[in-house]
Amino acid sequence: MGDLTGNAQRIIQAARSAYAQGARLVLTPELSLAGYAAEDLFLRPAFLDACDQALGQVTQALAELPGLFVVVGHPARVASEGVAVKGAFARSIAVAQCTNAATVVSEGRVVATYAKRELPNYQVFDERRYFVPGQTPTVFEVAGVRVGLLICEDAWFDAPAQDAKQAGAELLAVLNASPFHVGKTHERQARMGECARAVNLPLVYAHLVGGQDEVVFDGASFALQAGGELAARSASFVEDLMALTFQKSTQTSLPGVFLPGELAPVRTDEADLWDALVLGVHDYVTKNGFPGVLLGLSGGIDSALVLAIAVDALGADKVRAIMMPSPYTADISWLDARDMAARLGVRYDEISIVPEFDAFKASLAAEFQGRAEDATEENIQARIRGTLLMALSNKFGSLVLTTGNKSEMATGYCTLYGDMAGGFAVIKDVAKTTVFALARWRNANDPQGRGRQPIPERIITRPPSAELRPDQKDQDSLPPYEVLDEILARYMENDEPMEALIASGLSRADVERVTRLIKINEYKRRQAPVGIRVTHRSFGKDWRYPITSQFRS
Repeated sequence: MGDLTGNAQRIIQAARSAYAQGARLVLTPELSLAGYAAEDLFLRPAFLDACDQALGQVTQALAELPGLFVVVGHPARVASEGVAVKGAFARSIAVAQCTNAATVVSEGRVVATYAKRELPNYQVFDERRYFVPGQTPTVFEVAGVRVGLLICEDAWFDAPAQDAKQAGAELLAVLNASPFHVGKTHERQARMGECARAVNLPLVYAHLVGGQDEVVFDGASFALQAGGELAARSASFVEDLMALTFQKSTQTSLPGVFLPGELAPVRTDEADLWDALVLGVHDYVTKNGFPGVLLGLSGGIDSALVLAIAVDALGADKVRAIMMPSPYTADISWLDARDMAARLGVRYDEISIVPEFDAFKASLAAEFQGRAEDATEENIQARIRGTLLMALSNKFGSLVLTTGNKSEMATGYCTLYGDMAGGFAVIKDVAKTTVFALARWRNANDPQGRGRQPIPERIITRPPSAELRPDQKDQDSLPPYEVLDEILARYMENDEPMEALIASGLSRADVERVTRLIKINEYKRRQAPVGIRVTHRSFGKDWRYPITSQFRS
């Protein structure tokens, strides 16, 4: 994001490599020059000026390659300069000054520029805040083939593709930056197949890859024949330069075809989810310049999963695990934490919180006199751990990874300034039932080729516990996770009303309890660190609910 010089050089290098392989048309993803999405940077004139300069660098650098056409995604300035409000409280209001554009450059000149027409404004998208919509199709010719440009959301609507065909397009080239969620890869390919069939034109889908704050882009670019059949598919979650050969039809009544190309294998949802989390951690840590990460390793399933993800993302030498036992920590938690750290080869330290816990209780004894221990003492333990982790982060510069899952974040089964303290929430959008499934998947699959199951079996099979009071179990405070996660998915992710959940057979008590917890814990989630979005609706930009509200349905 915003690495305009670096992004320009990557585009130039990729174009030169493609040209050497015989390519005459190179597609880059949506907003490839600026990064997606630059949010309010799009409202800054200086950012738009820098994007213009970077586009000029690409255009001039590729002038030496005759016959090559490169399509670059970037913000393109329009005439609007903002709105001035005069009077005693005069101020300038930032308004959209650019389009989400795709510019075709060839032999040192700009051939054409297309402006995205359909601007998404749902889920994590705010494009109407930043962009002015385009109005007209753009078709240009490469080696005798007329190519129609679309950008991402355009291909989910009928009119842009139809207009491109009417303008003479024989091939649709779609630039994309479509954030990942589980199942999204199949949704994209199915919709693009519908688009290709609707206009009877082949389609190539060039997609972004990489992590950017909350979102991850999964690559997996592909090409479809006019009938929607898959002709080629690139790898997922890795940068790639996929070469395709398009053959124009000798009969004007028939569409051209792609010759069979690279076909990356079909992947499982678990494999996609794992790679999304790994890429999200890797890019957040490395792009922001952290030397490594650290986390509290409790001997439980959540921290175990986060540790395994972190090691796959960064390597064992950049990951540190801290075990912080309390008076209620079970012996098996020590043993399992040590076992896992040894399996993964990370630095492992143990820091008891017993002295600090005793000191807190002593300091508060007079204030708490006559009151029984409750969640207050549990939260003190969590906050001591958070303080220790943040102290180590301050001293050594490593980023603290939090280990709370979506089920906990939904219901408030987490402690502000305790286990929520940290810089990046790896599994904040992963429900507890999925945590278990993903741990089992990782033990059965070894993407890094280390040849050993990273997570001790007992961590997966033992009942989850925060271990903040004697004999504590998660299910003492929450419904069974299978029930909780079903309510969470249907109520929070899919907006089903409470009465529909109850009518389907779920207990009224469970539904009312979980939905109430979701609502009253919004204030906690607003203070949680940013984390990776892997479902179609996560807590964050997807979920914008008021903290103060009496609505209960």
